[in-house]
Amino acid sequence: MSTLVLARKYRPRHFGEMVGQEHVVRALANALGSQRLHHAYLFTGTRGVGKTTVSRILAKSLNCTGLDGQGGITAQPCGVCPACRDIDAGRFVDYTELDAASNRGVDEIQQLLEQSAYKPVVGRFKVFMIDEVHMLSTTAFNAMLKTLEEPPEYLKFVLATTDPQKVPVTVLSRCLQFNLRPMPPEVVRTHLQQVLASESIEAEPGALRLLARGAHGSMRDALSLTDQAIAFGAGALTEAGVRQMLGAVERSHVYALIDALAAGDGAAVVATADALRAEGLSAEGALEEMTVVLQQMALLQAVPGALDADDPDTAALEQRAGLLPPDETQLLYSIALHGRGELALAPDEYGGLVMVLLRMLAFRPGGATRSVPPRAAAAPSSAAPAPRPAPAVPLARNPAVASTAVAPASKPAPVQATAPAAGVPPWEEEIPIEAEAPVAPAAPRSARAPALAPVADAAPLVTGPLGDRWHALVQSLVAANAVAALVRELALQAECTAIDGGETRFALRVEREALRNPAHADKLQAALAQVLGHAVALEVEAGAVVDTPARRDAAAREARQRAAEAEIDADPFVVQMLSQYKTARIVPGSVKPT
Repeated sequence: MSTLVLARKYRPRHFGEMVGQEHVVRALANALGSQRLHHAYLFTGTRGVGKTTVSRILAKSLNCTGLDGQGGITAQPCGVCPACRDIDAGRFVDYTELDAASNRGVDEIQQLLEQSAYKPVVGRFKVFMIDEVHMLSTTAFNAMLKTLEEPPEYLKFVLATTDPQKVPVTVLSRCLQFNLRPMPPEVVRTHLQQVLASESIEAEPGALRLLARGAHGSMRDALSLTDQAIAFGAGALTEAGVRQMLGAVERSHVYALIDALAAGDGAAVVATADALRAEGLSAEGALEEMTVVLQQMALLQAVPGALDADDPDTAALEQRAGLLPPDETQLLYSIALHGRGELALAPDEYGGLVMVLLRMLAFRPGGATRSVPPRAAAAPSSAAPAPRPAPAVPLARNPAVASTAVAPASKPAPVQATAPAAGVPPWEEEIPIEAEAPVAPAAPRSARAPALAPVADAAPLVTGPLGDRWHALVQSLVAANAVAALVRELALQAECTAIDGGETRFALRVEREALRNPAHADKLQAALAQVLGHAVALEVEAGAVVDTPARRDAAAREARQRAAEAEIDADPFVVQMLSQYKTARIVPGSVKPT
């Protein structure tokens, strides 16, 4: 003989038995009490929080006839009238539940909507409950829009979904939406205590805490885990048995890891990770439990006394909250949180866990760990900190720039850097003004590298009459938008080597192999024919180029840039400022020709 599972046996029968959803219960109860009923309701939330349960209670409230058979719409259904009993048993003819996950097509929705033309058979209202409504197809949603907007007065729609983002806005705008929240572990634990008391089953408080945390906000999951724990423990719920069933990591391992991290003891961190592996505990479970502990530690650091004093773990958490500063606690929490997502990318789960723990050890806010390497231990503790090396001066590529570097007549005495205060991070250390190197006066512009320095390996630009004609023709092609992309690049990077008298034949030399594509040449030939108005023959050969439209444009830009810089250098106001302020300089690249 099989027993009824706890999730079904203790399903709420009326609003008073609902747990953790007071905001939804209050709104529905007030609407039922004042007879202000909407024609469509949408319940959203994660699995196991009561969406289907609220739908059935709402259907009973709408169709309850009371103990004497004369009752009306009520927020407290009696549970004993024929309508209430049939809805609980799932055989009420005027209450239809449709699973949209397996009936998502337009045909199933049309069959359901055909029933809306008929009045209720035995009840006061027809209630259509569509579960997982986000699984319906687009045509199915469109088929129900009109009926959902203006249903008969005896018809009520109840929709439920775990993913409201996939429900069309046209459906959302026609419904009253209620979001059922995930239940806090304290609420789940209290409800489990009541259920187990009704079942006359003893349970340790630690076991209930593990079950409530493992449910992740779902009451149905909590009751299912409780059923499994009862079977696992042969009718007894112990903390050790539930922890073994769930594969949860004991807090003692997490406390050992945090103690080792606080002491900077890398050997203890690796040893604790080895112990986790030897016991067959998952790395993800270890990091998950570690994030819970670090979150509670951060809470205690910000708000002392915020945790439940009756919790046996509170004393251990308060002790470890004083071992780490708040910023380091936040850093460890962030590393553990992101490390859980990296475990799947690691070669093996254990190696990923060790790397996450070593990252916590390496990225301490104070810099290095407190553990001293073997070589560093031999050095005397009273040795003065080594002076910071002077920043290296980069070598100038342009000889003109290198020649402007002025060597000092005498080498200045090194400035003794003060040792940073204990506990001050390196990035917050203040540098005295005297330690800053003096800024050398800016070199004259004539000694600086030009804004557009020519490439040393490029051949000098030698212009000719063919280059003039080809440059003008390419400018006309670009202005007319006759060429684009690589075809335009071919025209700009090509050097014209021959043009016949009637401009019917062009010979081009192109250096880049990628531009000598026959398809690009054909498009350029068609563009030339379009601009010139007659047929054109185009020949493209490989070779080094000297006079190309691109090089002419670059030379023109360089000439304009130098003219602009010369104009700025000769400006009386600029000359006065440079002479008045010895450290003043013109920022390179700030001068642009107009």
